[in-house]
Amino acid sequence: MNNLLNIKTPAQNEATALKSDYGLENHGITNLRMAYWNLPTEALYEEIAFRNEARITKLGPIVANTGKHTARSANDKYIVKEPSTENHVWWGEYNRPFSSDKFDGLYNRMLGFMQGRDLFVQDCYVGADTDFKMPIRIVTEKAWHALFARNMFILPETNEEYRRHIPDFTVVALPSFKGIPQIDGTASETFIVLNFAKRLCIIGNSAYAGEIKKSVFTILNYLLPLQGVMSMHSSANIGKDGDTAIFFGLSGTGKTTLSADPKRRLIGDDEHGWSDDGVFNYEGGCYAKVIRLSASAEPQIHATTKMFGTILENVVFDPVTRMIDLDDESITENTRASYPLNYIENAVPEKKGDHPKNIILLTCDASGVMPPISKLSPDQAIYQFISGYTSKIAGTEVGLGKEPELTFSTCFGAPFMVHHPYFYADILKRKIINHNVNCWLVNTGWIGGAFGVGKRISIGYTRALLNAALNDELQKVNFMTDPIFGFQVPTTCDGVPSNILDPSTSWPSKEEYMSKYKQLASRFVENFKKYEAGCPPELIKAGPKV
Repeated sequence: MNNLLNIKTPAQNEATALKSDYGLENHGITNLRMAYWNLPTEALYEEIAFRNEARITKLGPIVANTGKHTARSANDKYIVKEPSTENHVWWGEYNRPFSSDKFDGLYNRMLGFMQGRDLFVQDCYVGADTDFKMPIRIVTEKAWHALFARNMFILPETNEEYRRHIPDFTVVALPSFKGIPQIDGTASETFIVLNFAKRLCIIGNSAYAGEIKKSVFTILNYLLPLQGVMSMHSSANIGKDGDTAIFFGLSGTGKTTLSADPKRRLIGDDEHGWSDDGVFNYEGGCYAKVIRLSASAEPQIHATTKMFGTILENVVFDPVTRMIDLDDESITENTRASYPLNYIENAVPEKKGDHPKNIILLTCDASGVMPPISKLSPDQAIYQFISGYTSKIAGTEVGLGKEPELTFSTCFGAPFMVHHPYFYADILKRKIINHNVNCWLVNTGWIGGAFGVGKRISIGYTRALLNAALNDELQKVNFMTDPIFGFQVPTTCDGVPSNILDPSTSWPSKEEYMSKYKQLASRFVENFKKYEAGCPPELIKAGPKV
């Protein structure tokens, strides 16, 4: 905020009470009106209200409108190409190179823009495993973005920790600062640029808080695999017997919803590492999609939308009653809730688990042909992991329309993967084999026909199938071999009709079903050609037979 009148704000007296000795001048940031250091949630609420950044709704959640950008701007992300990254980064569609000189010029303009303004600083950590815990700093011009950082990352526990905090990586997010493509070399006025040499990420012209979260994830996806840690776009939970399960999946596949299971304890909903000691959450919070959220089907997540401290992004509410409407998509389909992990009643406080017993690869098949659950061999699992097939659901990225869009997002998170896909896949395969992990492909998409003809699989059926897989019940039933992909499909499961287990029987015509299935398989084969040069023969053979 540019407080030109120098008006005293609610938390100004406490602005430096939790200041780090490692100040903003170390990032070149000087001549501010005021820096607000590590304000707690209550103080940030006062600043948010004072600055009219968001509104407070019934029972306490704030609703923030992100303006033009209601989703990630994937085409505006860059990585500075310099000696330390040149030979490690998988340059291409998602990792666009940016020059060091252009970065310096862009950041210098940002430094000038920040002078005389108010900024908010949150010093946090990422990585619940102490061997890989990394201190980070989030610098924002919005108080609600500072609250987002508190919700999403792991917080220091003492005043002394705050004072001694020295970040390994810093994110500077200024929604009101615009890039100038003709000068900065950006594709538009929006930019997200990561500089690994300077340990700095800069974000401009986007108030969508997911850019902060996913930038930090991208940083970890680059650094931790170089240390042998499998970095995963996944959720994870633990059963009553201590069995860990990992859920890979893109936005819209049910990753957050299915892992928030009242019968299992939640490790985390989106970003994890798998080290030699087990699975650990990168974050301290959750960022759940809440459009049409059901209190009966998703009670734990739904409950957070009525809690003080939760941030609701682009959720419609009644300004008189302050009641929210989770069914209203008039702003965007990609409505979100950000809340601390401990808002989920049965979350694991340590945010860690043992090596997984089961891995679930989630896909949302809008063509309506894939079985709702299939058991995979290790090579089949890695083939599906590298392929990353799903259908993008409206709203999760800029430019998506109402209909799902068939896509292959390698590693179930291509925009955040910095190394070549097989670099991650090789680490994952070795861990699957070493720890004898069961691998499953779960389709949360359509049955009885493609999108617009069939209907989406009931979350009740999906949960029944998942529970049977995680409880070892599916290991006891008969399986049939899928005629196209070769994976094993269970023929029975308690509580799930046979026409759900075998999607071909729910189509009006079996010939039409097989034709559509072969079309999808051909898309798999064509897509995988991009990775064949870096993959061993047995992996290529694990794909579909058309």
